[in-house]
Amino acid sequence: MDTDGVSPTAAISRWKFALSQQYQHLLDKATPHVGRRWLGFVVVALMYALRVYFVQGFYIVSYGLGIYILNLLIGFLSPQVDPEILDSEGPTLPTTTSDEFRPFVRRLPEFKFWYSITKAFCIAFVMTFFGAFDVPVFWPILLFYWVVLFTLTMRRQLSHMIKYKYVPFSFGKQRYDGKRAPTESSTSLSED
Repeated sequence: MDTDGVSPTAAISRWKFALSQQYQHLLDKATPHVGRRWLGFVVVALMYALRVYFVQGFYIVSYGLGIYILNLLIGFLSPQVDPEILDSEGPTLPTTTSDEFRPFVRRLPEFKFWYSITKAFCIAFVMTFFGAFDVPVFWPILLFYWVVLFTLTMRRQLSHMIKYKYVPFSFGKQRYDGKRAPTESSTSLSED
């Protein structure tokens, strides 16, 4: 026991808890800054790409990273509730213009997509410092296989989007500007 009456394991667990709180606080503060977060991701991805380029290795790590990114991208582009497996009573995406507007809700939200992809690149970057992960492979075959996999997966995703008529992107929020459109009754009263 320490002289303070606190065991070393309790002190370490308290330190880990404080560190995780600070880390979560930084993540919470970064949430509204979408552009800056993605700019930081681009910097991390460029660092990884330069590291792989200069080392001339770790292609299997890059391939695994590419498969993981493809998996994240599918979650980012997919609706939270798949219309194919819904029963008739459940909520569905609007299929006609007369249907009620329902915003697109992703299976993987933008922040979690950014966080997961950034964390994956950081882990892959750290892996490039360990020779055990530098498995010798003929990288053009891996690249070709990944491009084929990406093409087939995106074709399936696009056909799903077309079939169920949803677009996973919204360009800006719809906002209320405070002005009312003139109604027929108010314009006819002002003319009298």
